[in-house]
Formats: sequence, structure tokens, C-alpha cells
Amino acid sequence: MSRIHSANSLVHSLVLDNALKGPDASALVHGDQTLTYASLGETVEACARGLLALGLASSERVAIYLPKRPETVVTLFGAAAAGGVFVPINPLLKPRQVAHILRDCNVRVLVTASNRIDFLQDALAECHDLRSLVIVDAPTQTIEKLAQPMAISWERLLSLGTTQQSPGHRRIDSDMAAILYTSGSTGRPKGVVLSHRNLVAGAQSVAQYLENNSNDRLLAVLPLSFDAGFSQLTTAFSVGASVVLMEYLLPKDVIKSITRHGITGITAVPPLWVQLASLAWPPEAADTLRYIANTGGRMPKAATTALRRSLPQTKVFLMYGLTEAFRSTYLPPEEVDKRPDSIGKAIPNVEIQVAREDGSLCLPGESGELVHRGVLVAMGYWNDPKKTAERFRPTPGQPPELPLTEIAVWSGDTVRMDEDGFFYFIGRQDEMIKTSGYRVSPTEVEEVLYQAGLVAEAAVVGVLHPKLGQGIVAIVKPNKDNFDPEDLLATCRAELPNFMVPLAVIVSENLPRNTNGKIDRRALAMEFELLFKEQTAP
Repeated sequence: MSRIHSANSLVHSLVLDNALKGPDASALVHGDQTLTYASLGETVEACARGLLALGLASSERVAIYLPKRPETVVTLFGAAAAGGVFVPINPLLKPRQVAHILRDCNVRVLVTASNRIDFLQDALAECHDLRSLVIVDAPTQTIEKLAQPMAISWERLLSLGTTQQSPGHRRIDSDMAAILYTSGSTGRPKGVVLSHRNLVAGAQSVAQYLENNSNDRLLAVLPLSFDAGFSQLTTAFSVGASVVLMEYLLPKDVIKSITRHGITGITAVPPLWVQLASLAWPPEAADTLRYIANTGGRMPKAATTALRRSLPQTKVFLMYGLTEAFRSTYLPPEEVDKRPDSIGKAIPNVEIQVAREDGSLCLPGESGELVHRGVLVAMGYWNDPKKTAERFRPTPGQPPELPLTEIAVWSGDTVRMDEDGFFYFIGRQDEMIKTSGYRVSPTEVEEVLYQAGLVAEAAVVGVLHPKLGQGIVAIVKPNKDNFDPEDLLATCRAELPNFMVPLAVIVSENLPRNTNGKIDRRALAMEFELLFKEQTAP
């Protein structure tokens, strides 16, 4: 049987090469199950051949709608090995969102679990390009009784590959490998198209500054449909390290997993870090945890301070990234105390620029849009040339005599760079609050709310105001029973100019999150719009 194509610049080579170099090393842990690189590589190749036997053509899409489990990882890399394109779907999405993704990128094969079939029944009827449905947790006999003629079992998919002789469709590093859909907080999800080169170069760059090695054990708590979540796999596999898959229920379960598995590295988003920072960390966790990393938003200083206190020997990496370019900057641990507000400097093999609206470059200290250039720049948005043209534009400052135009990602994020070349996040251009003629960053106000030490979680939003344009509202989850909003406002008045002080503080025990685990400011703004109008009415 011919081997699957596996050049070292292709994403599936991260698994298959280690299956040859270190076959007995642990690659993947899920509960009590451990897969070595040899067993993972063998199953990835079987999956790839099974997909080819189903008729998967070059660059056709394979969607995975599953929680974190071994079959999820196998299908991601198996689809790439077959010469297809994998589309991880966040398992928290609802049928309408799932159907949109399946239709939007013309998915041919969907891999899912039996408890999601009834849930998806109506959605699947709308997906006319779907040819095969693979169910990972039901035997063939059970699936044959379903009213789904295109459904097969996971075991059947793998067995189909035993007679498949094709080595897979030939791929090169600039070919499509994945489509990652954004959370859709500003509208319907849009698919970011990533090449093999994007994924492999990103893994190598991150592994370089995190100093990952084959002895690392990374805890994967973020959704694998999230670029930073999928990165836990590729970063680990790029150095022959091990990944522990986890669907956590409570923050304390994360600490238990770190202790149980001897975790050396974990990446999470600010809301989870805020919760973890308030817990007690046993010595066993502190002893093994070599680094922690933040992504998906600014880490509150109070959380960083508490984590540093609990984990004095653990390095803290504060990172910034965007799905359209994977990862852009990181703050080295030795700079955390000096520049806790900074998102750092460009990661290896990347250049970050700050540009004005006219495309000229900003001076140090001047605010502008973050522009990312380099090998990690995605291929664009699937099936959306208009949005692609808005976000993927020529790199600033290119000599006009160049015969080809280099395309960079214009992030939509407002940042500034200091005299030493460190970058500072100011806010999303579509989340900035316009009040009294000023543009206010919600993250800057949230930072003060956390510093007060009175809230466990906080989100700042702008709501329509008849006089100010937008009024600033803080929605908070207190960390004590006798919370008085006036105490929080007093801190804001002491730390912020008047136009940045919230007009109202609203207590909420449950702040909504989008599918990547970030607090959903847009949903909060819509929820409290009417309430705020009633409170401020004359």
C-alpha cells in the first residue's frame, strides 16, 4: 500500500514524521486513553484512505462537529493527509449555525457523534453538497437502522481505507489545508482559509518562543475550532510533545488535570485565567507547569499578579493574535513586570506595523491599525471576496516599483508602539465606544474595574445615549456578597477621566460568552440597551 504524501511543509507531516522518528512517544491523551505517535499516525493514514474511498476530491471540505476526543484530532489531520480541507466546527454551535457553515463551504463529509444526529436532522436536509456522514460512537449495525442512507460508522470509515491504494491528492505548502470559522459575534460566521504553510510556519514560530520540546505535555482546554486551540496540537506535534485533551466543567478541574498529567504548558483566554487566578494551586501543579500563556484579549493585571504569586517558577507569556494571521505578538516573561500592559513584539518570522487610515506608518506613541505581514497571513475569507478585500490589503510602505504586491492583514485593532518597539493594544475598531466626542477602549475601563478587586468578571459596553452618542455601561459579577456599585465607581472616578467613567454599573451573575469562551460584549450591549434607556430617561 502506498504511503500518504507527507512533505515536511504539510500540516499532517507534523504527526506522520513523528510516527517514524519517535513512534513510542505519547502524542495524545484523552481520559484513560493514550495514543502514541505510531498509533496516531497509523489511524490518521487509515482515516485519510477512508475519506479517499468515500470519493473525497482534492480540496473538498471535511467538517468535524465533535467535542475534543481522539477521533476529532484524527479527522483533522486525516482530511489534510487525503488532500482535503478540514473544517472544525465548535461543538457549542446550534443547528442553524452549523448548517450555515456546512452550506457556506460546501462540506462533502461531516464527522460527528450519534447524540447530535437528531439535533442536526433539519439542518442536514438543507446541506445539498453533503455526501457522507461519519458517526464516531455507534457501531455499524446501529447506524444501518438510522434514516440516514449516507451515514457510516467510524470503524467502517477506517476499514474502507484498507483497500485504498491511492497515496492521497498531491499537496504543496501553499494549498488550502483548513477553514476556521470566526465566532460570528458581528454577524454570520465567516471562514478564514489557511494554507499548509500558514499552519506549519505558525506552529514552528510559537514553539520557538515558548521553547517547546519533546518532554512537554500541553493541556488543550480551548476549542479546536479556535485558532489558538488548534495551535495546541500543531505546536506540540511540531516538536514531538504530548497533548492532553480536556473538556473542563469547572476551573478547579483544569488545576486537577494539570496535577494529574504533569502538564508543562497551558494556553487560555482571559475569562478562564481570571477564574483560575482566584483558586489555590497545589505545589504539584506549580512544580510541573513551565509556562502559562494568555490569548484572545488583554489579561487583567490583577489576574497576572495573582497567578505569578501562585506559580512563582512558571513563565507567563502574554500573547496577541487573530484568526486571519494566527499569532502576531508575544510579551517575553522577563518583560511582564516592566510592561504588564504590552502585547509585546512580533513573533519569529513576522513583522508588525502600525498604520494610519491613509496607509502611512505611524510614529512611536501614535495610535493606528495593527498590520501583520509575513508567512502567517491567511489566504482570505472563504466565498467572500468583499470582506477579503477589506481585511487583506497591500502592505504599507512597499516600493511602487515592485512587480508584485505583498498582501498583509489589516487587523481592525487599534494599537500603538513605544520607542522600544513594544506594542500596546487599545481596542477593537468595532468595539470602541464613541462618547462625548471621545473614542474609549472598553478594555481600558475593564482594567480599572479589575484593579478595584471587587469583581470576578467585568465587561464594558457602549449603549445608545440621547446626549452622549453612547453611554458607557459596566456589567460585572461581584466577588463578594456585600457589593456596592458605588465603591466600584469611586475607583473609576479616581483612576479615569470623567468621560471614561461608567454611567451605570449593572450586576449580573452570568456574563454571556461567544463560542470561543470570550465575554460577548455585543450580546451584553443588546441585552441592556432598553434597561439603560429606562434608567436614564428624564
